[in-house]
Amino acid sequence: MISITENIGDFTKTDSKVQYLQGKKVLIKYGGNAMLDEKQKHNIIANICYLKTAGVFPVIVHGGGPVIANLLDQVNIESEFIHGHRYTDKLALKYVEMALSGNVNKDLVSLIHRHNCKAIGISGKDGKTVIAQKKTDIDLGQVGVVKSVDPTLINLLLRADYIPVISPISAGEDGEDYNINADLFAGHVAGSLGCEDYLVLTNVDGLQDDTGSLITHTNTLELKGELQSVIRGGMIPKIASCITALHTGVKNVHVINGTVHNIILKQLLTDDSFGTKITR
Repeated sequence: MISITENIGDFTKTDSKVQYLQGKKVLIKYGGNAMLDEKQKHNIIANICYLKTAGVFPVIVHGGGPVIANLLDQVNIESEFIHGHRYTDKLALKYVEMALSGNVNKDLVSLIHRHNCKAIGISGKDGKTVIAQKKTDIDLGQVGVVKSVDPTLINLLLRADYIPVISPISAGEDGEDYNINADLFAGHVAGSLGCEDYLVLTNVDGLQDDTGSLITHTNTLELKGELQSVIRGGMIPKIASCITALHTGVKNVHVINGTVHNIILKQLLTDDSFGTKITR
């Protein structure tokens, strides 16, 4: 087993913040591009386990784009992109599910166990947690969007002292399986759980303006108005998920750099501010 404190090292926490978060839910969306460094992956999991031992209820929703790309390459399935989105047919979805619900999900569960906490890996399909429907604005095959969320299973796992680790693969009422963008999936799940904090981990410091300067604080009105032009590429679904989370019950939303040592604990348990904080 790995010592949590050994991987975290020293950081100056604010005891009042620890006490405030006790008994509250925090959802961490762990992106595929933020997972590429194995040492930092251990640090992220150590941070999450520290929260758990401090009395917080963490939930992880993960993506896994690089793992999906590597597996599809290995089985010689060529990815077709439509307007920047990967088209996923039924054959490709089998490997996408293998990568997300198998490889990435169980790797994170194993890491949590090595840090002396308990985890259970599920997908949106389990317990009908997330009902999907086919994405209709653009046909991407077996790519879906969230129709509804039932947090019953997640809450059962939290009450039983487990850290839920959730893959965005979900089933629809039409009997089909769908891959849902993990950011958008996470925003809906965070809202359904009434999380105190929703943290979006990526590989950049946060949302930046046209000059490249970090936007440290913004709100949903600005994001839908004057700041819309600076939301580009992979930041588009992340910001959309933040807006969804805020409008469905989440109190605090942060887009932070998951490659920074102890970033989760620094954001939640210290007086310092990192990344972009978004309010309603």
